[in-house]
Amino acid sequence: MTNKRTAKIAVIGATGAVGREILLELQAHEFQHVDLYASENSTTQSLDFAGRKLPVQAFSLQRCKNYNYVLMSAGGKFTRRFGRQLAAQNDCLIDNSSALRMADDVPLVVPEVNAHLLRKQPKLIANPNCSTIQLVVVLGALANKFQLQQVQVATYQSVSGAGRRGVAEWQRQQQERQRADATPDLRVFAQQIDANILPAIDVFDEAGHCFEEVKMVQETQKILALPELAIQATCVRVPVLRGHGEAVAVKLDRETTRQEIQDYLAAAVGVELCRADDHALLPTPLHVAGKRKVYVARVRLPYRQQRSFWVQFFILADNLRKGAATNAVQIATEHLNMLNMP
Repeated sequence: MTNKRTAKIAVIGATGAVGREILLELQAHEFQHVDLYASENSTTQSLDFAGRKLPVQAFSLQRCKNYNYVLMSAGGKFTRRFGRQLAAQNDCLIDNSSALRMADDVPLVVPEVNAHLLRKQPKLIANPNCSTIQLVVVLGALANKFQLQQVQVATYQSVSGAGRRGVAEWQRQQQERQRADATPDLRVFAQQIDANILPAIDVFDEAGHCFEEVKMVQETQKILALPELAIQATCVRVPVLRGHGEAVAVKLDRETTRQEIQDYLAAAVGVELCRADDHALLPTPLHVAGKRKVYVARVRLPYRQQRSFWVQFFILADNLRKGAATNAVQIATEHLNMLNMP
């Protein structure tokens, strides 16, 4: 029987921001047998894991085979080239890119919401977008009690969502700001991100929606199995190191109260609710960094209403943990648990 002590794990893209967080999650979940893969340029590195140094190997299809789980965070281009081949030669591939998320034959999984999809033991599983994951944990909890009619969401997404290159660019701009004659370094972001906000993320379509917004809409509909759910999303990049925020308004199928929503979310799996109307107690990106749950605060109804079809709240989560690495390792753990069920 395969268990956490015997399961063989490969991490592809191990030296990236998400890959390093995956290692921390695998260690926390007490997986033992882990191999690391990255590009040829990274093979001089070794990474800490469970008190020992693991060498980083150059990826090849020949090397990366016969694993129980392959956790991959190497970008969409890499997944489109190698994803299905890797799934075929290993027991299960969990991919963090957007390349196959909307494929009909690839389950898109957030365990708190749709872990039942793992009962069929799929060989290829997609990890959703970071901003989608934290949203659907809360929406999925509400969908167990209400029918969702409409969702409006505006995101406040940290620079680590753009990867290590995005973080490095922000840090360079912080240093350059001290020099009056400095020209902002613009390699990742189209405009300066330091001391600024950028009101769109990723490329635009012909209707003016950016790809990050399209991902949020399509992925949320797929995960919740609500393909007609009306969702309006606006995605914004902010100069914060890690941790995404989301201002959300949801229309439900019946009137509710603030107390009812708070009580329900307080009991929801994976959710940490802040009931306090106190600036000093509200969760912030600094508060959620390194944590695994989705934090919800500022639950309220429209102004001066005691009962309403609409409810508003603010969501925060660490985009590198629950928004990526934590969710991926949760998927592997749930998949393994279902594999061992009688």
